[in-house]
This record gives sequence, structure tokens and C-alpha cells, in this order.
Amino acid sequence: MSSDLPMNPELEEIDGKIQDIFRALQNGFQKLDNIKDPNRQSKQLEELTGKMRECKRLIKEYDQELKNQENQNPPEVNKKLNEKKQTMIKELNSYVALRKTYQSSLGNKRVELFDMGAGTSDPVAEDNVKMASEMSNQELIYAGRKQMDETDQTIERSKMVVEQTIEVGTQTAANLKGQTEQMGRIVNELDTIQFSIKKASQLVKEIGRQVATDKCIMLFLFLIVCGVIAVIIVKIVHPNNKSIPDIPGLAPPAPTGRKLLSA
Repeated sequence: MSSDLPMNPELEEIDGKIQDIFRALQNGFQKLDNIKDPNRQSKQLEELTGKMRECKRLIKEYDQELKNQENQNPPEVNKKLNEKKQTMIKELNSYVALRKTYQSSLGNKRVELFDMGAGTSDPVAEDNVKMASEMSNQELIYAGRKQMDETDQTIERSKMVVEQTIEVGTQTAANLKGQTEQMGRIVNELDTIQFSIKKASQLVKEIGRQVATDKCIMLFLFLIVCGVIAVIIVKIVHPNNKSIPDIPGLAPPAPTGRKLLSA
């Protein structure tokens, strides 16, 4: 097909690489039918996916080169070259759809994003998707607004997450502050209890010393009383014993005859 259209060397080289990838994709999917091992099938699909990405990159280069030489070619030639580009995109889309079919049959439920460039739609995701260079101004404005709306929604969700995080952090800080104050009160109470225990210990010691002193005094008084009682008993038993001094109030009365004589 490239021989029917006038192309510069750059376009011919890109077109040749794209056609080589298409043949490789066709052969790869044919081999995939003969592979029975699911792991080998997954590996083969990964290799084919890499080739699709490379083909998408080459289609972009083809489109850019086509724009560069657009002024050098007649309108009919540019029209045919653009039709050829659309044919390439549709063929690549068919392989992508085939890849998804094989993935579904393998039970692979992972969502894979086939990155086709930032700010543009994926031309291999659907057959009717256009490249950014072919979209009208209205379509570009619509796509941009849609992207901005999605970005705004993402920002709002992020704000909600941040607010929730701040709220949780504030609540956690308040709980920690309350626990710190409670620990402070407990420490103060422990200090008061320790001081009270020291005071009680001192009081017990003083009481013990006082009790010991009182016991000594009582013992001394008991000994004195015992001594007095012993003297009284001895004086009663031996009233004429002069070695025992008289106890006031217990001495025998003086004879009355002596008083008469002295009188």
C-alpha cells in the first residue's frame, strides 16, 4: 500500500515498522491459540501488549510527520494518508479487543490501563475514538471540561480525606491531653499518699516511744509501791525493830503515863 502513496523517507520508515508490528501481532495471536498453559498464555499476552504500545507510539509519530508535510502534499494525497492512518488505528483497535477477549477467557480480572498519552482519549479502547489532532475545537473543549470536572471531584475527595484526618488528629490530641492531665492527678495523689505514710510512720514511732516511757514510769511506781508495802508488813511483824524507820502515820501512839509525869 505504501507504494501507491507518495511518502517521504520518514513516513515510509514509520509505515514499515507499523506493518511489521501488525504481522507480529497476527502471528502472536495465532500462536496463542496453540498454547494451553495459562501462565504461558499470560506471558504471551504481555509481550503482545508491549508490541501494541510500540505500535501506538509509531502511529503518533506517523500523525506528527503527516502534519509536518501536510503543506507539501496535494489535498488528495493528505486525505489518503489520513485514511491510511485511520485504518492503522482500527487494525490496532481490533488487536486490543482480541487481547481483552483472551484475558477474559483466562479469568484475568485485573484492570489494565493501556496508556495512550496524557490529555487524549485512548484510540485503541474503542473503534470510534479519534486522535486529538483530528478532534474539533468543540470536542476538545468538551474533553477538557470533562477532565477538569474529574480533577475537581478528585480534589474534593482529597479535601474530605484531609478534613477527616485533621478531625481524627484533633480528637486524638484531645484524648492525649486528657490522659496526660489524669496521669498528673494520679502522680499528685501518689505524692500525697506517700507523704501521709511518712507522717503516719513518724506518729507510730512517737507513740511507741511514749508507750515505752509510760511503761517505765509505771514499773518504777510499782516498785515503789511494793517497797512501801514491804516496809509496812515488816513494821507490823516486828514493831520494836529500831533499824526500820517509822513510817509517818503508822508509828505506835506514845504512852499516856509519860505525858502525865511530865505534866
